[in-house]
Amino acid sequence: MPRLNSFNGSGSSCSVGRVDFEEAAGTLYASSAADFIATRNELAKQLKADGDQLGSTRLKALRKPTVAAWLANLVARELPDELDDLLALGDEFRQATADLDGDRLRELTPKRHKILDQLATSAAKLADREGQKVSADVAQKLRETLDAALVDPAAGEAVREGRLDSALRHVGFGVVDETGAPSNVTPLTEERRRRAEERRRARSADVKTAKKDEKPEESAAAKAKREKAEREQEEREAAEKAEARQELDDAVAAAEEAEGTVAELDTQLTEARDALVAAQEAVHRIGEELDEARKAARAAQKESREARKRYNRL
Repeated sequence: MPRLNSFNGSGSSCSVGRVDFEEAAGTLYASSAADFIATRNELAKQLKADGDQLGSTRLKALRKPTVAAWLANLVARELPDELDDLLALGDEFRQATADLDGDRLRELTPKRHKILDQLATSAAKLADREGQKVSADVAQKLRETLDAALVDPAAGEAVREGRLDSALRHVGFGVVDETGAPSNVTPLTEERRRRAEERRRARSADVKTAKKDEKPEESAAAKAKREKAEREQEEREAAEKAEARQELDDAVAAAEEAEGTVAELDTQLTEARDALVAAQEAVHRIGEELDEARKAARAAQKESREARKRYNRL
């Protein structure tokens, strides 16, 4: 594998210089499912050779995606606009739910099914292009993953990032993976969190502009009421943002602690393997010495018997 790994649309790679963990992880999840393990090992070696031992250890800990997760990642890379439409629809659903707007929810529901159907159909074509068969089970798990992305903002960001290792499913109280275990779908980097906030602010600005255009004239009382509501909304968003930031900081701290544990266990495993090799060599050496000792003992016994016979003949 070349030093690398920036894949173009055809799946080929081009050689560049040093890579960091984020670049390596992006390259890894853009590789074919069949090449995932080999690509991960080569990129981990490259990071280690570049002096990034922690990045190498983190990369080696990344799991191979299931077929459904691989397909969701492919959708994120190949159909970003369609995926954005899905996530924007999710924002509309949450707003309508918060407003208790039943009419709006009934209007959005057919759109939800339509866009899910379109993405599922497009995903099947992408998989066929990549030579990957999609079973009914995989198709269902992909649809559940996309629906979880629509329902849950964190799941949406995780799907958009294109680095899932398991399909997702929203079960009413949260998002779970294919095993039914709670799934950690928190965005992993400050940069991705910033981009997500910018997208949400842009959509919010568009909505506010549209509402302003619809109501060019506004009484002083209505304006005061609206501004008060906006301030309260901003305060709620600020509080939610602070809470989300704290959760992110806690998640990052936990991840760093886990990475340290992985690195320590990796070192222990290496030492244990070295000790095992040394022990096996010692066993082999002692076995050879034992064979030689047995041969010497048999020769001595034979010589003793011969000497006894000679003595008896005297």
